[in-house]
Amino acid sequence: MQYPDYSDYTIKWATLPWEVEQAHALRRRVFCDEQGLFAGDDADATDGHARTLVALGNHGGWHQQVVGTVRIHREGPADENLWYGSRLAVDPAFRTQGQLGSTLIKLAVSSAHALGCQTFMATVQIQNEPLFKRLNWRTHDYRDIQGLKHAVMQADLAAYPPCFTPTSGFVLKARKQHIHEHFWPGLLDAEQAQPLAQSANLNLARVPGELKTAV
Repeated sequence: MQYPDYSDYTIKWATLPWEVEQAHALRRRVFCDEQGLFAGDDADATDGHARTLVALGNHGGWHQQVVGTVRIHREGPADENLWYGSRLAVDPAFRTQGQLGSTLIKLAVSSAHALGCQTFMATVQIQNEPLFKRLNWRTHDYRDIQGLKHAVMQADLAAYPPCFTPTSGFVLKARKQHIHEHFWPGLLDAEQAQPLAQSANLNLARVPGELKTAV
């Protein structure tokens, strides 16, 4: 099956209604249809105050389609310097593109850092712990979530310099091959992370060498 041959990808904060709408639609496809983590819709109260980030496929400089997303949010008024990421998802058709998931995480942490974040946390499925360690995260603890072992991890903010232009974000050059061959089920399955009622931390599911989907 062939998929759009985009020239590049922009990873940025969502700023337009269609970007947010497509991000939520992608989350439903990944977390409800593909992973079966939620029935019908994965939306929760956190969406009311979280910031949505998107990875956009581009043609000639024009944004065409949301192919990845993640959201970030503060823990709450008790500690505004503590941030979480959740609902990380990459469209199955673009998971072999490489770097989309990791760049979403880069912007998530770096843009939160620019807003005063002093601690950025994620709850990661155990098979992805080595990957996050390579991305300069460290493990604090382990816990079972929905019957799966997870690592409670924290990003090293020194590896994520503040990004003060998140609405512009980062641009990745596209790889030429976009053939759907073999994709792992997603990643981030968020738990109300302490703050999120059902999912507020990054729960990364199975991913070969590169982040794919998450809650």
